[in-house]
Amino acid sequence: MQTKQTDFLQLLNGIDFEGIQKHPNILVAASFWDEERYRAAKVCYKFMREIDDLIDDYKAVHKTIEEKDRQRFIIRVEQWVETIRSGRNRNPFRKELAETINRYRIPLWPIETFAHSMIYDISNDGFPTIESFLNYSGGASVAPSSIFVHLCGIRKVGDVFTDPMFDVKSAATPCAIFSYLVHIIRDFQKDQYDHLNYFADDRLEANGLTRQMMSNIAHGAAIPVGFRNLMREYCELADVYRHQTLKVIDEITPLVEPRYALSLNIIFNLYLMVFERIDPERGLFTATELNPTAAEIRERVEETIRRLGD
Repeated sequence: MQTKQTDFLQLLNGIDFEGIQKHPNILVAASFWDEERYRAAKVCYKFMREIDDLIDDYKAVHKTIEEKDRQRFIIRVEQWVETIRSGRNRNPFRKELAETINRYRIPLWPIETFAHSMIYDISNDGFPTIESFLNYSGGASVAPSSIFVHLCGIRKVGDVFTDPMFDVKSAATPCAIFSYLVHIIRDFQKDQYDHLNYFADDRLEANGLTRQMMSNIAHGAAIPVGFRNLMREYCELADVYRHQTLKVIDEITPLVEPRYALSLNIIFNLYLMVFERIDPERGLFTATELNPTAAEIRERVEETIRRLGD
C-alpha cells in the first residue's frame, strides 16, 4: 500500500483545489481515478447540472415557476431524457453522453430518477413532510451518487467494463442521503438567498418556524430556539445515515480497486468535515462558518490518503 499511497499523494499535488467550484467533493474524489473514468463522471454530471441549473437559476430570479413555464420546463426535461434513451441526437455533447452510458454500462435509472426529481422541483414549492424530502432525495442525490459508485465498482477486462459486484443503489443510498442532509444545512444561507427551501414544512411547523422566519435568519435575524432544534433534528437524522455509510464502505471496499476505494472514503470524509462543523447549540449557520476553505479540504484529503495507508 505504501507505493499506492505515494502515487496518491502525487495525484493530490496535481489537484487545483482553488479552481474547483461546482460539485467540488465529487470532482476532488474522482481526481484519483484513471483519466477515462474521470471523463465519464464529468460528462454525466455536466448533463445533470444542466437540468438542475435550468430550474434553480429560474427560481433564484422569479421565486416561483409560473404555470406556462412549468409545462415548458417539464417538456424540456422529458425531451432531454428521451434523447438519452433513444441514443439519437446530433448534439455532440448528447452523443458523447449516450456513448459514455453505453461504454461504462451505466444504467438509465439514475438519469431517469434524477429527471423525476427535477420535475418535482418544477411542479412543487418545497416539501410538505420530511418523508417527501427523503423520497425526493432518491432522485436528487441517490441517483447522481449511484453513477459515482457505479463508476467506482466497474472493472475493466481488456477493453470491456464489467458490472460492479454489489448492488449499486443500496451501496450509494446511505452516503447520498447523509451528504444531502449535510449539504442543505451547509447551504442554508445560500439557498435562502436564492429563494430555495429544502427543509420540510412539517418540521418547520413542529418547531414554531415559518419559511419567512427561515429567510429572516439567513439574512441575519436572531436565531430562535426552534431553529436550533430543527438543525439538531436534521443532524441526528444525518448521523443515522453516517453510521450506515461507514458500514457500506467497509463492505464494498474489498470489491473495488484501491483508487476507487480511496475516492469513496474521500467523498464521505469531505462531507463529514462539514458535518463536524455544524453546531446546533451555538452556530450561526452562515456560508462562511460551514464551508471549509480549499486548504482545509486539501488537508482532509491528505489525511484520508495517509490513514488508508497505515
